[in-house]
Amino acid sequence: MLQSDTPLAIRLRPKTLEDFIGQKHILGEGKLLKRAIIAKRLPSLIFHGPAGCGKTTLGLIVSQSIDADFIYLNASFTSSVEVRKIILNAKKILADKGRKTILFIDEIHRFNKLQQESLVPDTESANINLIGATIYNPYYYLIPSLISRAIVAEFKPLAKEDIITILKRALLDKENGLGNMNIVCSDEAIEHIAVLSAGDARKALGSLEIGALSTKEDSSGKINLDLNIARESIQKNIFYDKKDSYHYDTISAFIKSVRGSDVDSALYWLAKMIKSGEDPRFIARRIVILASEDIGNANPFALVLATSAFKAVEFIGKPESDLILAQATIYLAGSPKSNSAYLAIDSAKKDIEEEETKEVPKNIKTHSKDYKYPHSFGGFVEQDYGARNKYYLPKDIGEEKKIKEFLDNLHKNK
Repeated sequence: MLQSDTPLAIRLRPKTLEDFIGQKHILGEGKLLKRAIIAKRLPSLIFHGPAGCGKTTLGLIVSQSIDADFIYLNASFTSSVEVRKIILNAKKILADKGRKTILFIDEIHRFNKLQQESLVPDTESANINLIGATIYNPYYYLIPSLISRAIVAEFKPLAKEDIITILKRALLDKENGLGNMNIVCSDEAIEHIAVLSAGDARKALGSLEIGALSTKEDSSGKINLDLNIARESIQKNIFYDKKDSYHYDTISAFIKSVRGSDVDSALYWLAKMIKSGEDPRFIARRIVILASEDIGNANPFALVLATSAFKAVEFIGKPESDLILAQATIYLAGSPKSNSAYLAIDSAKKDIEEEETKEVPKNIKTHSKDYKYPHSFGGFVEQDYGARNKYYLPKDIGEEKKIKEFLDNLHKNK
């Protein structure tokens, strides 16, 4: 039995697959990972996903299911020498007693290529069963030879209902949970903790424990955990990393919301980036690009505003820069859209790349005597300027409509 000062989340770790909550997409009936665990024929495993969703817990369950020794390491604080000692000892135990060793390496992405490669021979020959855990996408951070020898399982944040089940289990469990405390916890309090934990069971249980241990009993000896206490016991958890797919997915959602003229969604994703500590200059740069790529000449002032916002963000700084980003976002999302400039330069670049480069026409070379000065002809005169194809196809929208009409009239009257 674990000591009472051990964190609640550790004390309540399930011991069997039947008690494990969540991750049905990888542990449901017939799923590969569950089949491998039941059959006790496990290759190496790579678990990736946010914190508090059960990666370490499942590693422990796997070790118990195959009756193996479980060794936990964190790659941030582990040397190759230490790993080599563990593997040599595991080989000896396997040879002498026939007992396997599961080597669980948390934050395995922190191992460099050489350290990762050193694990391959012993995973290949089954001297150890490797389980690597990371919050990052392993296909970006781990070497292919390690991934090819493993089942890669993506863990997702736990659903609100899963967190509620875990919290209620903690309140009832008298052996390892809070069941021996006379706690009365409202449904609103449980739901609030479940929502703000954002799929992190460790955070949810830690918050419940803080609330229970820091609340005095009433005159009847009860500990009443209401919504107000729940609010004081947890902070919003936002899983977001500025170097990984969460970062790129969020900025993608922001860009697509602005492009789709959904002002509210654009503001939602902007707020997520701001609250997650994203560099405001990164957001401002994307806004400048958006102004040109997706709005263009349908509203040329959008680029002026976006550029001004970028400069303002640089010298104003946080938190006031949040307002500047919001103003620019609203304006761009609410502007007419045209990607004609983007398509035009993209098409012209393809011609430059794929076709023979055209020589500059004689009439527009430096000091050419054959050049026709447009202003001498009322502002426009027909002559060869060198274009192979028609690249710019203006849309009949916003300010670009005026450009279209002007160009169409020129060619009608030529």
